[in-house]
Amino acid sequence: MIHLIYYGEPDMKRTVIVGMGFGGLRAARALAGKGMEVVVVDRRNYHLFQPLLYQVASSSLEAESIAYPARGIVRDWKRVRFRMATVTGVDFAGKRLLLADGELRYDYLILAAGGATNFFGMKSMERHAFQLKGLDHAVRLRNHIVETFERASGEDDPVKRRALLTFVIVGGGPTGVEYAGALQELIRHEFSRDYPELDMGETRILLLEAKGALLPALPATLQHYTAQRLRGMGIEVLLDTQVHGAEADKVVLAGGDNIPTHTIVWSAGVQACPLAAVLGLPRAANGRIPVGPDLTVAGDDHVFVVGDMALVEQDGRPLPMVAPVAMQQGEYAARTIVRRERGREVAPFRYRDKGSMATIGRSTAVANAFGIRLSGFPAWIAWLALHLMYLVGFRNRLVVLLNWGYYYFFRAQQVRVITADEPCVPRAAGPEGPASA
Repeated sequence: MIHLIYYGEPDMKRTVIVGMGFGGLRAARALAGKGMEVVVVDRRNYHLFQPLLYQVASSSLEAESIAYPARGIVRDWKRVRFRMATVTGVDFAGKRLLLADGELRYDYLILAAGGATNFFGMKSMERHAFQLKGLDHAVRLRNHIVETFERASGEDDPVKRRALLTFVIVGGGPTGVEYAGALQELIRHEFSRDYPELDMGETRILLLEAKGALLPALPATLQHYTAQRLRGMGIEVLLDTQVHGAEADKVVLAGGDNIPTHTIVWSAGVQACPLAAVLGLPRAANGRIPVGPDLTVAGDDHVFVVGDMALVEQDGRPLPMVAPVAMQQGEYAARTIVRRERGREVAPFRYRDKGSMATIGRSTAVANAFGIRLSGFPAWIAWLALHLMYLVGFRNRLVVLLNWGYYYFFRAQQVRVITADEPCVPRAAGPEGPASA
C-alpha cells in the first residue's frame, strides 16, 4: 500500500530536495522562509562533512564530530522539514517522489543525492579495496588499520608481516594525498610507541597515481611540492602507475607486477549515485545527468539536478565533482525557483572557481585560491580555517578545533580503538569491501 506523505498546507507550493549533502543543504537554507514548503529527503539522518572523512579513518577525529543531525539543522528554518527515507524513483508526469515507504508530491524537485565511488569496472578492486565516501567507510578503514597492526605484532613470518605493514592508496587527488600523509603520521607518532615489538622501518605507504602528477587541479609548482613533501615523509609516490586489479593479499599493476598488501584504499574515481541510474533520464560520463544552463533536465523546468549527479559544461569542460560546485549549484537552484515564482528572469548558472587546497600533513598544505599560491604552514592555516568555517554545528567546530590543537601540541591521535564485533581475524571481501564481512 502506498502512503501519501503531507507536510504543511496542501495548497502551498512545495519543493522537495533529495539529499542532505552540500548541494541539498545550501538549497534548503536558501529556500527557507521564501513562501513555500520545503521537504528534504535523505536515507541518513545527518549531514556529513566528507572532506574530513580521512581524519576519521586515520584516528584523528571521532566519527560524530563531522556529522550533524539533519533535523537539528533544519528545525529553525521556516517551513523546512526533514524526512528520512530511501528514494526509489520519480514519477515526473505526476510530480511525485517515490519512496520505499510512500511518496511525496512536489511542485519543484531538486535532485542532490551526491556521488559514489567509481571503480571503473574493476570488480576485483571493488571487492578488496576500502573507499572513503561515507562515515561507515571511514570507521571500517580505521578499524582495519588498527587490526592490521595487531595482527602484524603477532606475526613471526617476515614476508607476511611486511605484507600486513604495506598500505597502498590508489589515486593522487586530495583524498589520496591527505590520507597518505595522515596515515604516515599515525604510524610515525602513535603506532611506533604502541607497538614497540614492531620495526616501523618495515612499514610502507605507497601512493599510486595513473597520471603524471598529483592534485591535478593545482598548478605544477604545487603538484611538485606535494610529491616532494610526501616523499620526504617516507611515502612512496608512484606516478604514471596504473592498477589492473586486486586480490586478497596484493595489488596487481597494469604492467603485470604486484605489490603484496592487505590494505588497499581506493580514492581514484567518483560517479553519480545509484539513484541517477533508475530515474529514466539520459546519462553521460560517470553516470551524470546532463542538465541545461538553468540546471533543469530536458523537457521539465521543475526538476533540477545539482552536485555530483549533474553534468554541467562550462568553457567547454565539465565542472568537477567537488563540494564547491555542489554548494553553488544548490544555491542557484533555490534562487531560480524563487525568481520563477515571482515572475522574474533567471540568468544561466555560472560556477565561480575560488580555488582548491589540500593538506599534506602536520603544518603543511598547498592552496591555490583567488590566484594566490600558498604552500607549507600558511596554506595549512588557510586549510584549517576554511574547513572549520564550512563544518556544520558549533559543537562540531569546537570538538574538531580542540582535537586539532591537542594533536598539534602533543602529536597524539586518540581514536585508536577497534569498534568491529570480531576484531583481529582475517576477513574475506564482502559486498561493501573487505571490512564488511
